[in-house]
Amino acid sequence: MKAVVYDKRMSPDSLVVREVERPVPGDHEVLVKIFAVSVNAADYRSMQMGLIPKRKIFGTDIAGKVEAVGKNTQKLKVGDEVFGDTSGSGFGGFAEYVCVPENALALKPASVSFQDAAALPMAAVTALQALRDLGSIKPGQKVLIYGAGGGVGTFAVQLAKHFGAEVTAVCGTKNVELVRSLGADRVIDYTREDFAKSCERYDLLVAVNGNRSLPVYKRALAPGGVFVMVGGALSQVIGTLLFGPVMSIGGKKMRLLVAKPDPKDLEFVINLVVEGKVKPVIDRSYPLQDTAQAVRYARQGHARGKVIIDMSLGIPLRATLLQDPATDR
Repeated sequence: MKAVVYDKRMSPDSLVVREVERPVPGDHEVLVKIFAVSVNAADYRSMQMGLIPKRKIFGTDIAGKVEAVGKNTQKLKVGDEVFGDTSGSGFGGFAEYVCVPENALALKPASVSFQDAAALPMAAVTALQALRDLGSIKPGQKVLIYGAGGGVGTFAVQLAKHFGAEVTAVCGTKNVELVRSLGADRVIDYTREDFAKSCERYDLLVAVNGNRSLPVYKRALAPGGVFVMVGGALSQVIGTLLFGPVMSIGGKKMRLLVAKPDPKDLEFVINLVVEGKVKPVIDRSYPLQDTAQAVRYARQGHARGKVIIDMSLGIPLRATLLQDPATDR
């Protein structure tokens, strides 16, 4: 099968298309033929930190069809259309096939495309867990989403509206109209206006991107408000981990989300997609052989929503192999 393999000897991106052996499902696994997979920060940040999957194939969020099942599987069968997050089982999504524990997957409704389903797992579940689990969001609350134009941010805006919040979203100029179309009650263009200089105070503030200091976020909270750090500069994440508990003494809480894959959360979100209450935003799609380019684009941090690897955009195998000098040796 074709797969995009991490090879640090190759430059500039260390990702090359190769022919590798198709995996065989274990007793509790299923073999999934991948139709679409999305790019996540977990992919390129793992590369940067040297956290390389055993098979050296990245890609977490997959959507596809079950091709084979292990002898002890119970809920899935051959032909089922599924999607899920493989980050807890070794990645492997940048390939034509992957083996995944069946309990990491959820059924994909027929009305949802493989591309839309692949956009959901990590980003949408992260947004859901930030708002509902750590943020304890309630109807009528004032919620600010900082970094609303990316994958997690676009889902966070929509989910916050679903939960009945009054949503203020912060994003760059090019994303203002997009974020407004997702239901945000107010959109702040951070290149023209600093939310921190406003007298507005928020019951819940979710930071997805950016590099604002923790005291800035804390000052923007209403009494009893909650701040949830989802992503952003490494200094922010470390700062929230180290100083969040101390800064939480008193009425305002400063929390760091460590999102976890959860098939029940996948089912919750995709049901909202079926009902038309949540819409995945896809910036652009790439064929498998251009995965390195897709990862490079996502790593720049300016994608509007999600970046997708779409297997239907592929080219003949012989052409892809020419991209990898190792195959000619």
